[in-house]
Amino acid sequence: MADAKAVERLLHLAKTDRERRKARGWWNQYPELRSLVEYVALEDIATGVRTWQGAFVPGLLQTPDYARALAVGNADWEDPDEIERFVEAKVARQARLTDDRPISLWAVVGEGALRQLVGGREVMRAQLAHLVEAARLPVRVQVVPFLAGSHPGMTSAFSVVSFGEPGAMDVVYMDTASSALWLESEADAARHNARFERIARSGLALRDSVTVIERIREEL
Repeated sequence: MADAKAVERLLHLAKTDRERRKARGWWNQYPELRSLVEYVALEDIATGVRTWQGAFVPGLLQTPDYARALAVGNADWEDPDEIERFVEAKVARQARLTDDRPISLWAVVGEGALRQLVGGREVMRAQLAHLVEAARLPVRVQVVPFLAGSHPGMTSAFSVVSFGEPGAMDVVYMDTASSALWLESEADAARHNARFERIARSGLALRDSVTVIERIREEL
């Protein structure tokens, strides 16, 4: 028979999770967010996010021009107004970095994401400058260089979202071409937190990461 306290804890966590997902906020005004809307709702009440991206700059650190160029390149929208609304919503998310309860962000980014010429040279130069500025906030920005070789992040990108409620489990989010994937067990959270830490160990130190970002910007 299952331990009564364990069952009570699981029921409480399930109720908390339902309340999180039903939360209404500014993001509900943006149907253009599509599968991201649930993630943004969780991000709004999260205390921390650890994100690994090998192909592009994480959303919380994107400039409007970079976000727009990504949206155009993805070809998910045909209406320019929809693209602008999507960009507006992505930028609104970034208020969490500087509000009265700033989210703790640790972003690990592959060197390829910094060298991919999204939107052209000027857009990328501005985006890389924005990353350097972000690193001066209480944001950890790390770069995994090409020279790091094989590492655990090569198979997929993911984010681990943490919450302040006592006993709350981390949630793992993975965005695929066709759908959003949520992993919500303690085992999945522990596995992806351990994977994230191994990826981070493959990356450069924070100061060296900023140096690399600045060097790539100068090369453009």
